[in-house]
Amino acid sequence: MLIVQKYGGSSLADAPRLLSAARRVTGLAQQGAQVVVVVSAQGDTTDDLIAAARQVNPRGSAREMDAYLAAGEQLSAGLMAMAIGALGYPAVSLTGWQAGLRTDGIHGNARILGLEGDRIRRELDQGKIVVVAGFQGLGPGEDVTTLGRGGSDTTAVALAAFLKAQVCQIFTDVDGVYDRDPRRYPDATRFGRISYEKMLRLIENGAQVLHDRSVELAREYMIPVEVLSSFTGAPGTIVGP
Repeated sequence: MLIVQKYGGSSLADAPRLLSAARRVTGLAQQGAQVVVVVSAQGDTTDDLIAAARQVNPRGSAREMDAYLAAGEQLSAGLMAMAIGALGYPAVSLTGWQAGLRTDGIHGNARILGLEGDRIRRELDQGKIVVVAGFQGLGPGEDVTTLGRGGSDTTAVALAAFLKAQVCQIFTDVDGVYDRDPRRYPDATRFGRISYEKMLRLIENGAQVLHDRSVELAREYMIPVEVLSSFTGAPGTIVGP
């Protein structure tokens, strides 16, 4: 069984949270699953990188910003692979392009076009947990591209689709999908299951729990997406047919 898990920035914000995520990943491996982990940049890393770049050049080119911002997820991937290794499991970190993710050439808002090569499969077959830097790929001319805000969700769903995973689990700071923002409305209702179409409507109305392109990809390839909290261990929401 192959499972893709994605961890957002808040789930990896410090060493205890990162190690907690690593324990969840290795727990699946211990049960015999093959696991691909997609990671976002830690905490506010992306915002901090953008602020630093603006101090140097407020009008820096989109190409150079992509080359620069992709580093945030790469740092997370390396740390996650080391955390998994510390728990006694072999792991390898891959950038988006090492993983084989090809995109169009729209810097800052690229779309994933496909997965080239079998690097991920080879690493899985060698018994390793594969950690992939989210939010990035390789466009025309071998240039680094990024997928826009929330792009790590899209990376995870794309990998689940291309690798034919059984499920894509998105770990975040909320325990599922709600009809309203639970941080603003205490009486908000959590969905146990929701259709792709209804999820897309919620996103159109401002819901930020998933990236719209990730849901569109999941619908196209019929990949069930489970939204879960990194912190509570409670059942989440399944987004599916």
